[in-house]
Amino acid sequence: MFRSTATRSLLRSFTKAPTARSSYNTASSQSRHALPLRQLSKKRPQVLAALARPPTTTLFYATKSTTPNTPLEPGAEKKLADEIIKPHPETVSAESSVRHVFEESQAPKEESGGEMTAGLKSDLETIKETFSLSEVPKESLYIGAAGVLPYAATSLSTVFLAYDINHAHSTGAGYLFSPETAHQLLDMVTPIQIGYGAVIISFLGAIHWGMEYSGFGGYHSYRRYMYGVIAPAVAWPTIFMPVEYALITQFLAFNFLYFADARATARGWFPAWYSIYRFVLTFFVGASIVVSLVGRGKIITADHTLKSPVDYVKADRDAQWAALEREEKERRHALAAADEEEDEEEGEDSEDGDKDNKDDDGSDDKDGSVKADKKEKK
Repeated sequence: MFRSTATRSLLRSFTKAPTARSSYNTASSQSRHALPLRQLSKKRPQVLAALARPPTTTLFYATKSTTPNTPLEPGAEKKLADEIIKPHPETVSAESSVRHVFEESQAPKEESGGEMTAGLKSDLETIKETFSLSEVPKESLYIGAAGVLPYAATSLSTVFLAYDINHAHSTGAGYLFSPETAHQLLDMVTPIQIGYGAVIISFLGAIHWGMEYSGFGGYHSYRRYMYGVIAPAVAWPTIFMPVEYALITQFLAFNFLYFADARATARGWFPAWYSIYRFVLTFFVGASIVVSLVGRGKIITADHTLKSPVDYVKADRDAQWAALEREEKERRHALAAADEEEDEEEGEDSEDGDKDNKDDDGSDDKDGSVKADKKEKK
């Protein structure tokens, strides 16, 4: 006689724990708990326990959790049963299967300096993972390694030529080349290294343009294009700088582009392996630049005659000014000598004129005295 929705909701609050079933249907589970239409109009305040109960969701799985029944191969058990066990008496003794009361532990022995060895192994493992290029495509790996070879060749050549110059300064003869030849070769190797570095830096900036064109990681407009503009704008002016300043500027440019590429990789603009690939290549390129700077710094100051293009222009200009100054001095000296010769000739002419005048005056005096004598006699 006494029927209400409150009692039904109270009983419904004590539901059973969810069980795994073979199908899942959210709509059907909601429809099962829906109230009939005839009860919606008679709904009364429910029990507080039913209202305070947190909502639960029943999950149904489409697959069963039982392990699959894998059938055995026919005849496998019989094959194992028929297998003959081979004896090894040399490894069996009366005490081999007996554990003594006092004996050493069977646990693996720890190496001496366990903590230090473990730390060293951990560091080596970290280095191995850092330089691991297993995910890099083979084509990119081979071409990148080939691109590092010119840097290594120019750096080693710089160190050897610097050593040869110092050896010639101390002993009077070079180890393989004469000092003049070593300087000429060094003047050829250094511009090659700087020019090649400018090309590589420009190439690294152009990769961002290629990724933007392909849409890898989305389209980012000027945020990507700026790297392709900044890289050549920094790289190419270095060919007009002095050698040391050019190498240092390129070293900073390579590191800046590495950090930019690492951030771009973290944002998804490049493949995941690209940051490790760039780190390894930048490491070798930076080491080559440092070796070149150290080799050039070891050259004796007295023989440090290496010149940049600006130095050559300045030397030509100074030589031209020196030649003009020398010609001007020679011209002035010639004019002074000509003036002195003219003065000497004028002096000689004046002396000859004075002598002639004196001779003329003497002859006139003699003629006058003779005439006077003749008049007196008359």
